[in-house]
Amino acid sequence: MIIPCIDLMDGKVVQLVQGREKALEAESPLEMLQKFKAFPEIQVIDLDAALGKGSNEEIVQTLASRAVTRVGGGVRTIERAERLMDQGASKVIVGTAAFRSDRVNADFLGALAGAIGRDRVIVALDSQSGRIVVKGWREATTLAAEDVLRQCEPYCAGFLCTYVDKEGTLQGTDLGWFERLRAATTHELTAAGGIASLDEVRRLTALGIHCALGMAIYTGQLSLEELARISIEPLEKS
Repeated sequence: MIIPCIDLMDGKVVQLVQGREKALEAESPLEMLQKFKAFPEIQVIDLDAALGKGSNEEIVQTLASRAVTRVGGGVRTIERAERLMDQGASKVIVGTAAFRSDRVNADFLGALAGAIGRDRVIVALDSQSGRIVVKGWREATTLAAEDVLRQCEPYCAGFLCTYVDKEGTLQGTDLGWFERLRAATTHELTAAGGIASLDEVRRLTALGIHCALGMAIYTGQLSLEELARISIEPLEKS
């Protein structure tokens, strides 16, 4: 499955490089939603909430009411996750609150799964220089994504695995890392971070990994029409 991304900052759709430098602003959130109508699911990230600098809650609610969305960014309380569900989100992405500096935050994940259902929880494994990073990718833990998958499995339906080292660079991603993650779990995996070619998309989907795409779509490096065709290929073959 191909999952287009809508990242929100100051009420606008943006793309950042490695979560820091703003590279571009796109059309309005609703215009982007219309462009992505051929895809079964959209990923919405509230960057302001992730960075603790406010929120784009009204926009998130509007998007979640009009499409199947997985929503993340600053989901650090059970109440926030429940509110996103009430606003129409299909799944909630949790990153920072899922981890302490040196361990999985099993208490929080257990409470979250109990509150909204584990089938609606996606744990974000955002990795930079081999370590999971949190708080808008500003702080590094001592944890490696490969080492925590099994610990997180009881509390979630899948994982969003972002290769932060290449996020937004259009330089290609680390397929070997995603292969190792795929071998480590049977849970749903979504790849993000640096995916820049149809070959990478095809290789990831062949591994049974979804692709969350941002910069490559917004710059026109990857065609929405071709991606839509790839997205339905498994359905056509079944």
